[in-house]
Amino acid sequence: MTTQQLFLGIDCGTQGTKAIVLDAASGEVLGLGAAPHSLISGANGRREQDVEQWREAFTLATRRALLTAGVSGLDILGLGVSGQQHGLVLLDQQGQVLRPAKLWCDTESTPQNQRLLDYLGGEQGSLERLGVAIAPGYTVSKLLWTREQHPQIFQRIAHVLLPHDYLNYWLTGRCCSEYGDASGTGYFNVRSRHWDLELLRHIAPDGRLETALPELLEADQPVGTLLPELARHLGLNPRALVSSGGGDNMLGAIGTGNIQPGAITMSLGSSGTLYAYAEQPWVSADAAVATFCSSSGGWVAP
Repeated sequence: MTTQQLFLGIDCGTQGTKAIVLDAASGEVLGLGAAPHSLISGANGRREQDVEQWREAFTLATRRALLTAGVSGLDILGLGVSGQQHGLVLLDQQGQVLRPAKLWCDTESTPQNQRLLDYLGGEQGSLERLGVAIAPGYTVSKLLWTREQHPQIFQRIAHVLLPHDYLNYWLTGRCCSEYGDASGTGYFNVRSRHWDLELLRHIAPDGRLETALPELLEADQPVGTLLPELARHLGLNPRALVSSGGGDNMLGAIGTGNIQPGAITMSLGSSGTLYAYAEQPWVSADAAVATFCSSSGGWVAP
């Protein structure tokens, strides 16, 4: 009889959080769970979420998945988090969230994005420098928006995280980011796989943003183990390893076997993407094509 090897998968999307319990020994999905999120919306394009909802939905979806699987969370060996890309989560020095997270679908920072595009030399200048043409949905314009609209909050920034980065921080206490998800920030060079510190200094000349950046991890590097109090709260094994996780599209590519040239993945949710794997950072002259690092050692071009 094969011994079960149980793992937990979490996806924090725009509309809600989903959880699965997987037996890696058999490849069978044993349990599913889900919990919804709500949006903070405005006619000016504001689309934000209270990150406390993410934590509550994570907890509820996990408990539902374990219940339907009929297994104990103490038997979970590891877990990984997939998250909606581009969102901005700001923390202070004590790790407290400073304001609701601005999401990928937020367009309130469109004027700030245009000014940053002008600074970069337009879409072509952005493509040449970063490998992507920044758009209002990317994280970078949200930083400039925060500086201009909430200067007091901006002065308190100690950590700048993406949604899945924040959940990993909540789980482990460690601030880090994986190269694939970092590609969608708009202050990351997808060719060289480095943060663009000069662009961040353009937004914050005092250097506060570059010191607030998370450590970059390869996709096969774990973040760490669960914090003991979180393990108790979630009913999970405190020795369970938390993987680097990643952005939803990058982990969707892995899940659909899109880890070598020749495959194409279509993802339809709150947004729609079509992407293929590449072994080199092929950057299109078309600004609508965004080339990101993959979570399997290469690149994906949606």
